Amino acid sequence: MKAVIVGCGRVGALLATILDAAGNDVSIIDVSTVAFDRLPSGFRGTAIRGNGTDEAVLRRAGAAGADIFLAMTEGDNRNVMSAQLATEVFEVRTVIAKINDPVRAEAYAELGIATLCRTTLMSDAVLGVIGLPTSGSPPIRAPKGHHPGGEEHPLAAQDSTSTPIARMAVPAVEQPAPSVRSAAADFEEPARPMAGPERAPARAMAVERSAAARATTSSSEPSTDTVGSRRRWRLGGFRQLTGEG
Repeated sequence: MKAVIVGCGRVGALLATILDAAGNDVSIIDVSTVAFDRLPSGFRGTAIRGNGTDEAVLRRAGAAGADIFLAMTEGDNRNVMSAQLATEVFEVRTVIAKINDPVRAEAYAELGIATLCRTTLMSDAVLGVIGLPTSGSPPIRAPKGHHPGGEEHPLAAQDSTSTPIARMAVPAVEQPAPSVRSAAADFEEPARPMAGPERAPARAMAVERSAAARATTSSSEPSTDTVGSRRRWRLGGFRQLTGEG
């Protein structure tokens, strides 16, 4: 059996090791060369450094003739993208994608991709140990949609006991009506100072205020005659005090 695994993490490396030890032809893909250190020294399969969402990389790994395709990276989006390529481009009969989000796992199963949700598996395991009801979801959600070869998927033929996840009803929110503005309002120019006849009254008032200010200033300053008389009075008094004629 030809198996292609995307993601050489702990799960991917363990599956590759078990499948290789069973005598299967295994190719495993990862973006990091260091990830291949998880494989045992006696691994006889093929380790390919590359992106599992790249069609050329998958083709080089032998996805075109694979019997089983496992997407086991840590990213839900990457797993779904590579699983879609395996089902729709390479028409792999058995495709399983690891999805951490339970809602996404159910949604992608409905779209035709078998999903494995470790979040549900772990929570059900804990709930089962402490005696509480579990979700009732199967370990792997069978594909319910249709894609090339999807109707022949081994899991699709089984009676799925998966309980659909309850979806929250979101009430419709009324959007406020947009404010209506005339087209001319967007091109209105800012107000400018008045010109011509409209500005004449303001100019006349300014002239009157200026004239009044000058008159007040002039009245507060002594005239030339007054200043001269004061000087003469002071000089006469000085002469009377000193006896100078």
